[in-house]
Amino acid sequence: MSEHAPSVLPGRSSPPPRQPEPPPASRTPSTGRLVGIDLARGLAVLGMYAAHVGPDPTMGGPLGFVLELARGRASALFALLAGFSLVLITGRPHPHTGRAGRQAVVRIVIRSVVLMALGFALTALDTDVDVILSFYGLLFLAILPLYRLSARTLAVIAAAGALVLPQLLYVIRQSIEGGDWADTVVAGDPLARITGTDGFMELLFTGEYPVLTWMSFMVAGMAVARLDLTRGRTLAQLSCAGGALALIGYGGSWLALHLVPHAGDTVAAATDGASPGSAWWSDTVGYLTDGTPADWLLVAAPHSQTTFSILGNTGVALAVVAACVAAADRLPRLVRLATPVTAVGMTALTAYVLHILAIRAVGMREETGPALLSLLLFTATAMLLATVWTRHFRRGPLEHLLHTATLPARRVG
Repeated sequence: MSEHAPSVLPGRSSPPPRQPEPPPASRTPSTGRLVGIDLARGLAVLGMYAAHVGPDPTMGGPLGFVLELARGRASALFALLAGFSLVLITGRPHPHTGRAGRQAVVRIVIRSVVLMALGFALTALDTDVDVILSFYGLLFLAILPLYRLSARTLAVIAAAGALVLPQLLYVIRQSIEGGDWADTVVAGDPLARITGTDGFMELLFTGEYPVLTWMSFMVAGMAVARLDLTRGRTLAQLSCAGGALALIGYGGSWLALHLVPHAGDTVAAATDGASPGSAWWSDTVGYLTDGTPADWLLVAAPHSQTTFSILGNTGVALAVVAACVAAADRLPRLVRLATPVTAVGMTALTAYVLHILAIRAVGMREETGPALLSLLLFTATAMLLATVWTRHFRRGPLEHLLHTATLPARRVG
């Protein structure tokens, strides 16, 4: 008998062996795949479907309201989750160091180059969609130096970026409108010559998703990835933070447009869209025509590139992430019903690229017949294909190719 075995006498029960005390709950995040994150990413992709092929939100009613919610906010959620993915690659809960850290950095650089190339290729198809992938590729490179920072530091950087960078972007865009220096830069930019676009000038400043302002979303996503999302208290704090940011962003814009003298009239005169009465939350405000008045910095329309819009969109994204992760943890039946959406999130790059190709093939709203029917077909097809694929494969087709492209990083010593 082993000297560590308990003694057992006939007719006498021995006390059960003492079980080792469980270790204290970890305060670091789980490194496994988070179903809730995939669910949120799937909602982001389907939200972009709604923005690209769905009915115009000006139709009004509950459906119009839901469609308007997807405008700009879905792409912001996608960007925030891209920052989350960067941390997963470079080390979660603890950033990689040494050789592993160098390999992770090279993997991100390769991914960035591939995404930029893919984005420009899709842009060359000349659809009506503002393809976001090239911006994402440069965003990964821009925020990569931050990958070792803590959640608190990343949150501070994201907040500072949201407060400062939109004003800097406004000044730069004003100088572009008032001079010809940007044309000189574009003329000397090899990326512009190769792609037939405005190259880095477009990616950084003049495009629909300028790196200068959109990096705040990705840095916020990095901060979220550093948190322990297995703790209910953390999710509650994340949800409250999201609600507070949404209130500050959209509510602050509403107050500013009403309190600053003539701000609403100025915004109305500068746009060719609907009344600016919805400029504090909706893209239906329209687009700028000639010039950009300083009062534009007071709106929170999702694509306005203002501090208010970044705060509001980040708040919505944080609330969605918290809700999806909480649902995955506490509502398994609901998550099972949402499996097709989660599958889309697991194959997000493939689903995004295929919907651009489909738009190139069949057109958008006016060419595809009833827009609601188009949206339903796009959504159903994506969920069906993604569900079937993820039952057999860990990664989507393009996700697998992207992973394969990064394999040379293993040779880094």
